[in-house]
Amino acid sequence: MANTDSFIDEVTEEMRRDRMFRLVRRYGWIGVVLVLALVGGSAWNEWSKAQRRAQAEAFGDAVLGALGQPEPGERQAALAAVPASGDSAAMLRLLAAGEALGGDDTAARERALADLAALAGDGAVSPVWRDLAALRRFSVPGAGVDPAERTQGLQALATPGRAFRPLALEQIALDKLAAGDSAGALADFRALTQDVQAPSALRRRAGQMIVVLEGEPEVPAQQ
Repeated sequence: MANTDSFIDEVTEEMRRDRMFRLVRRYGWIGVVLVLALVGGSAWNEWSKAQRRAQAEAFGDAVLGALGQPEPGERQAALAAVPASGDSAAMLRLLAAGEALGGDDTAARERALADLAALAGDGAVSPVWRDLAALRRFSVPGAGVDPAERTQGLQALATPGRAFRPLALEQIALDKLAAGDSAGALADFRALTQDVQAPSALRRRAGQMIVVLEGEPEVPAQQ
């Protein structure tokens, strides 16, 4: 009986090996493909990372080179020549607008303000760049922005959760001060000194404005 059981076990094991061999021959290529896919995917991922890193470095070098030009007009032209799209292009437009707004060319200044308005309404770029363009436009002295549009725009930027809310609140307080509403401006500046979202430099400015308005300076909130 023992010999019979041993013989049956050997036959069963042989059949199992034979079946496995047939399965490997039939489906083994799937494993090879999976291994190649994993290796190829990893290589492609590393290559993509290297490409993105190289592109980012080239873009940064081009921007620094443009900003290194001696004259504002030259810097604007160099920035416009940097190839970019999407948010990168939005950043270049903001930099170019800053150059134009800091110069004495009235026509260039008007074009910059118009471009900031267009960028603020461009749904193809990220909200943070649109908000920054709007805030930059509203912050330019003598920009000729309609007062109602400015008020509405700043209030929208001051909505909780917006990236530049503290800066928008500062502009709103300054507008109140310019309109003769010293009490309203003082209240806004006091609120800013306690706003943990506000940068420390902005909280210091708010405290200085409180002193100027003859109010009691608040202790700035800790970051």
